[in-house]
Parts: sequence; C-alpha cells; structure tokens
Amino acid sequence: MTADPLAPLDLAFWNIESPAHPMHLGALGVFAAPAATAAAHAADLLAGRSAAVPGLRMRIRDVWQPTAFGGAVREPAPAFDPRHHVRLHLPTDDFQDAAGRLMEQPLLRGRPPWEAHVLPGADGDSFAVLFKFHHALADGLRALTLAAAVLDPMDLPPRRPRPAAPAPARLPDVRRLPGLLRGALSDVGRALDIGASVAVHTLGMRSTGALTAAPTGTRRTAGVAVDLDDVHRVRKAVGGTVNDVVIAVVAGALRSWLDERGDGSAGVSPRALIPVSQRRPRTAHPQGNRLSGYLMRLPVDDPDPLRRLAAVRTAMDRNKDAGPGRGAGAVALLADHVPALGHRIGGPLVGQAARLWFDILVTSVPLPGIGLTLGGHPVTEVYPYAPLARGQSLAVAISTYRGRVHFGLVADAEAVPDLDRFARALTTEVETLRAACDC
Repeated sequence: MTADPLAPLDLAFWNIESPAHPMHLGALGVFAAPAATAAAHAADLLAGRSAAVPGLRMRIRDVWQPTAFGGAVREPAPAFDPRHHVRLHLPTDDFQDAAGRLMEQPLLRGRPPWEAHVLPGADGDSFAVLFKFHHALADGLRALTLAAAVLDPMDLPPRRPRPAAPAPARLPDVRRLPGLLRGALSDVGRALDIGASVAVHTLGMRSTGALTAAPTGTRRTAGVAVDLDDVHRVRKAVGGTVNDVVIAVVAGALRSWLDERGDGSAGVSPRALIPVSQRRPRTAHPQGNRLSGYLMRLPVDDPDPLRRLAAVRTAMDRNKDAGPGRGAGAVALLADHVPALGHRIGGPLVGQAARLWFDILVTSVPLPGIGLTLGGHPVTEVYPYAPLARGQSLAVAISTYRGRVHFGLVADAEAVPDLDRFARALTTEVETLRAACDC
C-alpha cells in the first residue's frame, strides 16, 4: 500500500487533538463467554487477525514537503507489531469503569492509531473488548469496517474500488490557468457560502453553562440499553423518526438529571451537534471522514415530554429541509477549503473554540443487523463512545443492535462524577414517553 494524503477533515481531527483531549472514537463490546480462558483466546485472535488487515497497519505521518507543507499522510507502518495494539488486562467487575480510564489515554501518534483492550470479567462468564480508533484514521463507518475485520467473519457489503491517489502536484500549464482560476474562485465562493450559512444560523444560539466545564483531561464512561420496540411504539404513536425519539430521550434525561443534581433545568436549552455522514454505508471503505452536521436546541427546559419530542422533530425537519450543507452544523465542511498549513496552525485554536459552537455532541453510530461474534462468543451489548471536545463535560453516542438501543456516554470525570445517574435517567425517560403517549 502506498501513502495517501489525509483528507482535510481527517487532518483537522489530527491537529485538534491535545494530550488532555484525545480525538479517538471508542466502542465497548461485551461478549457472553462461559469459559475462563475466553478472554485470552480473544486477545490472541485479535492480534493474529489484525496483522492481516491493511487498514490497521497504517500510521499517520506529518509531511513538510513543499507540495503538502503542513499536511500528513496515511502510510504502512514499517515495523507493525500487533502486541503494541492488542492488550489483555486483569479481570474487572466493572467494564465501564475500566473503559473510562482507557478512553482517557491518548493513542500513541508514532504507531498506527488504534488499540483493542481485552477486559476479562471477574465473574468468569463474560469479557469485553474496548476498541479505540483515532478519528483521523476512521469515522464511525470506517471504524466498524476495521473492527469487523478482526471479529469472526460476517457478510459485509462488497468492496468498491478505492479512488486513485492524487497525482503529485506540478506547476500548472499556463493554458489551463483560466480554468484553474475559475475553479479556485468557485471553491472560495462555496467556502464563503458555507461560512455565511453557519454565521446566520448560529445567531441567537448562545451557549448554556450547564454542560460546559473547565477541562481536566479525565474521563468517565457509562452505558445503558433500552428496548428498540419501546422506541418504535413512541414513534408510531407520535410520529417522527427513531432518531427524533432518541434525541428527545436525551433531552428529557438531561432535564431530570440536572434537576436531581441541583443544577436546575429552568431556562436550559443546550446546543446539540448532530453529526451527519456525507456518504452511504456501502461507500464506507474509502478512507477519509465525510461529515457535516445539524445544530439544534435541546428543549431541556420544557416540562412536557411530548412537547419536547415535538420540538425535536420540528428542529430536525428544519435541518433536513435546509440540508447538511447549510446551517450552523455545516462548519465541518469548511475543512475542505482550508490548506494543510492552516489546519496545522489553526487546529489547536479550533479545538479550544468548540464550546463556542455547541454544548453537547449527540451522534448515531450504525451497526450491522446481524450478530457479531469473537471466537464464537456472541456480542450481547455494544456501547459507542464519541470524543469529548475541550471545555465540554458530556458526549452521547447511540447505536442500535439486536433489538436494543445502546447509549454510550463519555464525560469529564471530575465535572460529571454522577454519570451513572444520567444513564439511569435515559431509561426512565423512555418509560415517561411511553406513559405520556399511552403506548
């Protein structure tokens, strides 16, 4: 495999990272395994299989050549050793506690930026695997593809040919300058259009302090699963989509949690960033993040659960009508219009400014409809984890798997010592919505 330049958004994620704010995705899979040796066997399988997956052998290297000054490339690591990435830990009686401590630790940037931590259960009846992938290596769809490659074989969408690597930069032919100039002006015009849309739609979207905190670099995780059938009952009774319902569940749970911890929900309507993939699942194999997003107010201050759901539905419909290329959430698309050196210099500043743009991340991570296994042991739970932006205290990731909706929570451990309380509030809110719509 040859070196591939990082896509602009990948390069942004690579440069936004700081030691206290790692930019990796995570997923905690819990496996049913009655054998005490199952975890060790799983670690051996992961190590053996990872060596044969080209995408897991790729490191990211900074580039300072004149044609890509300040950029970075994804290239095969010269001495890939699976033992640097797959680690077997001591037994634990709390998978989430172990995952939080591991999510706190940045990935080593000199190696392929991923890890798989195998956590044996103290009960001897289960084990868990925490996968970590740097966001510059993979988005949610790509991470799923890489993780699936080291699990037991399953039916995946057929691979599409990867686009050819861009040719080395050359001095332009003077006869092509008018066309190049028109293209550059069109590119600038597109960037200005996106920027203006972001600015217009951000007006009036002031921050709320309820979900922001001084960054400490500590992490805590939690997870909860609810029945997908319950979510569908609410959707069928009230309308909207499954995504509308789960976002409304997050809003209601935030309200209960803030009231219970004494912060209060009166006047609180945090700005939620809802990432939107710009490619279809069947095109997840080519590398490079393609993301935009929707920005919306979560109606945390509304005491009525059905009004909260109606407000979420209205906001999401408005965002969909505008499209992912418009609105405040489209700011990620500006990465395509920033030169490599601009990402290098401006990345740290962008990371610090995230809380000026949104208060909480609520993202959906797709999973296959079929069951996942490792060493013949089935996955019973899957909790996705999103990166936590600087100055923010909570991020929510959601996946649907085998008839259950799994909420994976990542929080600043010092700002949110009661994350488990918020997890319980998510379950309660589903019951509240069902009671409100009598379904």
